[in-house]
Amino acid sequence: MASDGDPRVLLVMNVAFSVAFSAVVVRGLAFIDVLSFSWEIVALGASALVVLTYLVVLR
Repeated sequence: MASDGDPRVLLVMNVAFSVAFSAVVVRGLAFIDVLSFSWEIVALGASALVVLTYLVVLR
């Protein structure tokens, strides 16, 4: 019998990876002068990724 794992661990990993990915993307866009870097933009992008990932996984 296989275990699906603890959903809290998956949620924390989802948030951590989403924040890291969003920070890299925003930093890259700031590097090429498309967008200015701010933690609010990173948080907005990360929250969008968390919601999108949650919706895709539940489907």
